[in-house]
Amino acid sequence: MFENLSERLERSFKILKGEGKITEINVAETLKDVRRALLDADVNYKVAKTFTDKVKEKALGMDVLTAVKPGQLMVKLVHDELAELMGGESVDIDIKGSPAIILMSGLQGSGKTTFSGKLANMLKTKRGKKVLLTAGDVYRPAAIDQLKVLGEQIGVEVYTEEGSKEPVKIAQNAVKHAKANGFDIVIVDTAGRLAIDESMMKEIKAIKDAINPQEILFVVDSMTGQDAVNTAKEFNDRLDFDGVILTKLDGDTRGGAALSIRTVVNKPIKFVGTGEKMEAIDAFHPSRMADRILGMGDIVSLVERAQEQYDEEEAKRLQKKIAKNQFDFNDFIAQIHQIKKMGNLKDLASMIPGVGKAIKDIDIDDNAFKSIEAIIYSMTPEERKKPELLNGSRRARIAKGSGTTIQEVNRLLKQFEETRKMMRMVTQAKNPASLMKNMRRR
Repeated sequence: MFENLSERLERSFKILKGEGKITEINVAETLKDVRRALLDADVNYKVAKTFTDKVKEKALGMDVLTAVKPGQLMVKLVHDELAELMGGESVDIDIKGSPAIILMSGLQGSGKTTFSGKLANMLKTKRGKKVLLTAGDVYRPAAIDQLKVLGEQIGVEVYTEEGSKEPVKIAQNAVKHAKANGFDIVIVDTAGRLAIDESMMKEIKAIKDAINPQEILFVVDSMTGQDAVNTAKEFNDRLDFDGVILTKLDGDTRGGAALSIRTVVNKPIKFVGTGEKMEAIDAFHPSRMADRILGMGDIVSLVERAQEQYDEEEAKRLQKKIAKNQFDFNDFIAQIHQIKKMGNLKDLASMIPGVGKAIKDIDIDDNAFKSIEAIIYSMTPEERKKPELLNGSRRARIAKGSGTTIQEVNRLLKQFEETRKMMRMVTQAKNPASLMKNMRRR
């Protein structure tokens, strides 16, 4: 995500490297390159020009800041302006109402139905809401079945009217059903088309008028670049939607839609889709996105994702086991599963400052843990609980059963032992005497 833009901006800032002060000449040269970088990322031309004009105005007004190197100052100015360009502050969805009604809109193929499922899952698991999904796309083959499968996957009820071709009535009846059965939120999925047409616009406008939603969200495929921005403008002119959802930000996208859409339609980006899993949904934070574009990482989001998988009771239980040196392969694989739930591995690694650039050409496979899991699952329950039982013949059996080599099994066991020692030392750090004793032994 934004890899090419990040590289181009970094090259732009090098123009100022070694300069003693900011001048009109070196600022103009730098920002000319920044504008090219934005245009290459498919940012709207007027948006890119306004952006660089604002940065130039601020930069030339700050030439008195001699304590800060010009390159560092320019990075800060570009960062702040990028955050402002994308909305400045994060904006939450409105879920007040009995029930609150969320109407989804967008073109076919934008990921609207999938995102409806992700949003329902997020509202259920993180906000504790009782959510009803509504299948309002009566034209696309298998659209209703797709929503049913998603609903079953996340444990959310899906309202359907098989055979009905009247989406307005379906939406109205879904709201009645929600009121009668104590649902907090109704999410109405609607039909899309391959391109904007009058009948689609009339239909979704009729649904809006019939159910009066608290929130209208426009879902857009960020890989479509400036077409996404143009489509958003047409939808907004007709629906006056409340916020934008950007899907497929984990794909090979130049990022222009994310940087342009806020300015063109003057509506906030509220969420982004970052993968195929139902958990792959993030609230959109302009400042954090600016951090990532400029290669500064996004530690806050990384910590938030980790906290979502954090179970306090489980952590206490684990801490006791580590203190007694009883951390075993059952605990080890449980930690792997928690990491996998956090999302795409390369995306997670790129949130660490400085790492994104280092791994941009490295393919981090989401199946990287598969061989480790295969080895652990090839152990008997007793072996997982007592790793010290794993002698040569057992290791050979495990290698054969997991489709790996004895060397790979030995490597995992060595890594496991090192992890166990390190975790025990960290746990004992609360007791300085124990920690010093352990360190002297090493």
